[in-house]
Amino acid sequence: MELKIYQDKNEVAQEFSKYFAEKAKGDEPFHVALSGGSTPKIVFDVLAKEFGASIDWKLVHFYWGDERCVLPTDDESNYKMTVEHLLSKIDIPEENIHRIKGENDPEEEAVRYAQVLKDELPGKNGFPQFDLVILGMGDDGHTASIFPYEIELWKSVNLCEVAAHPDSGQKRITITGNLINHSKTVAFLVTGASKEEKVGEILNCDGACDTYPANLVAPTLGDLVWFLDKAAAAKIREGQV
Repeated sequence: MELKIYQDKNEVAQEFSKYFAEKAKGDEPFHVALSGGSTPKIVFDVLAKEFGASIDWKLVHFYWGDERCVLPTDDESNYKMTVEHLLSKIDIPEENIHRIKGENDPEEEAVRYAQVLKDELPGKNGFPQFDLVILGMGDDGHTASIFPYEIELWKSVNLCEVAAHPDSGQKRITITGNLINHSKTVAFLVTGASKEEKVGEILNCDGACDTYPANLVAPTLGDLVWFLDKAAAAKIREGQV
């Protein structure tokens, strides 16, 4: 595991964008699972503005780690946010964009999207493999759309599952733990003081960390990198990582 701590969310976005651009170099397809949230939004802005012309987007394939079950035109759609902040500003082939169709029946969409991943992703040991999975983490320790009260979804044999927000009950499609942990690289983007408690517990192996889905991210074949700002990293004990 690698820990990268920066001054604030803007510096996190700048440094992660450089990291992404470096990862995307080469002449092979680059398969990436995207996250929603405020930090990825800034990352997408930086990628579009500073790397839009230098990355070969014809080789980049975008997927989503989770999506709310809403129309793609809805303000809560992760896809819509990505279109506004990145996809509309870069020259990427439409066939390289593999969105979760939040407007579809959730159970049927989970099955359909799992098949998309099987068809599109390269295989490793007979299992689909992302080159990079970008994850956020909620104040409750959830990641993708696997929440603590549904932590059993993490170990699902299915590539995708239907989850529900614990407060609103809003349904979401999410990729599951086996797929995440089979990736070449998993990168957490976590910023803000509201995340310091859970980040501290997870990285210090303290408290109720075993109950947080984000604590279960442990790539078996690749790398795990945490991109944090100082506020989110405030409770990590020195020497713990």
